[in-house]
Amino acid sequence: MTSLPQAGGRGLLNFAAFVVTIAGIKAAGALVVPFLLAVFLAVVCLPLLIWLEKKGVPELLGLLLILVVVVGAWVALALLVGTAVADFTRSVPLYQERLRAMVGEGWVWLQGYGLTVDKSILDDIFDPGRLMRLVASTLNSVGGILKNAFMILLMFTFLILEGAAIPLKIRLIRNGKYGALDSYTAITKGVNRYLAIKSTTSLATGVLVYILLQFLGVDFPVLWALLAFLLNFIPNIGSLIASIPPILLALVQLGVGYAAATGIGFLLVNVIIGSIIEPRVMGRGVGLSALVVFLSLVFWGWVLGPIGMLLSVPLTMAIKIALSEHESTSWLGILLGSNKEVLVRLEEVEKRESQQE
Repeated sequence: MTSLPQAGGRGLLNFAAFVVTIAGIKAAGALVVPFLLAVFLAVVCLPLLIWLEKKGVPELLGLLLILVVVVGAWVALALLVGTAVADFTRSVPLYQERLRAMVGEGWVWLQGYGLTVDKSILDDIFDPGRLMRLVASTLNSVGGILKNAFMILLMFTFLILEGAAIPLKIRLIRNGKYGALDSYTAITKGVNRYLAIKSTTSLATGVLVYILLQFLGVDFPVLWALLAFLLNFIPNIGSLIASIPPILLALVQLGVGYAAATGIGFLLVNVIIGSIIEPRVMGRGVGLSALVVFLSLVFWGWVLGPIGMLLSVPLTMAIKIALSEHESTSWLGILLGSNKEVLVRLEEVEKRESQQE
């Protein structure tokens, strides 16, 4: 009789601890976001450092080579974002005026057919300021992270230096038990594989978007290709958000036909990359259900902002793997898992039961 109240109290305590932890992460977002970026950067680069050491390259020299590559890519991205945003910002007033003029022409056209529509409603739907705020918010978030380069790279340097010793520390904490590193290995391999595949497909998406917009003559193809590359990391809705600004710009700049062509082009790119190539390369996927992927997008976006949306899948993957390791929390790992994974595990259970019989 006393076990139920104790279990209920323990569950309530765990929930309270979870709420306090999330509140702390949200309050310390300015520090947590750079740290998480440094962690994922270290996870991606650590295998390269280990490979260089196996080839006989000293650890410090290998770290220096990796830092040169990372800093070079960081500077190139910062210059690209800064130049693109500056050019786009100078042209914003012109596009706003054109969009307002087109909304006015559309309202007159509706009036000519006897359709009475409140012009303020059209102005609100096609509010150019909303579009600019959307693009500015995303790019400013990226720009803010790029400005924290020193802090992120400093954290990254110490993390990658400590990375080689982490498996030894885990084995010591677990008293050298067999399988002590299974969870750590699964997390690093899973996150590494996801980030490698997602980076490749996002780069392909950005290149195809640039070619499409350059061919159609839409202004700032580099900016929209960069936006498509970054937002492709956001599952489900990232590609949709990335397509809205260039479609509206094509409408304002070139007309309805070019806007339709831009929309069809984005649809084809997303179908080919996101629905055909990426699932085949991913194999069994990221090990998360579609509902969990969407909820993690909303949750981490609320906690950490736009960067949380970019990192939502690898963060949830790591948590799911960690929960699956312990018997008391394995049920949570099952709930977070994909349907395919559940079916595979059920088949394994049925095989074991049949062998025992």
